Amino acid sequence: MECVNKSKNLKNCACTYSPCSRKGICCECIRYHLASGEVPACFFTPEAEKTYNRSKEYYFSTCKPR
Repeated sequence: MECVNKSKNLKNCACTYSPCSRKGICCECIRYHLASGEVPACFFTPEAEKTYNRSKEYYFSTCKPR
């Protein structure tokens, strides 16, 4: 099934991993990363996303306490 929002989602997609087949298809991206015990790129700062480290531990280490 084709994602009707893909072109709209791509405008805001934070993922810099070029060969990603889920780019712009948010529901598939989230499902994939959560099943892998990871966090999707859109949760990270641009600097942290570029490391391609999607682990939950890395994500929490990048969060600043309020």
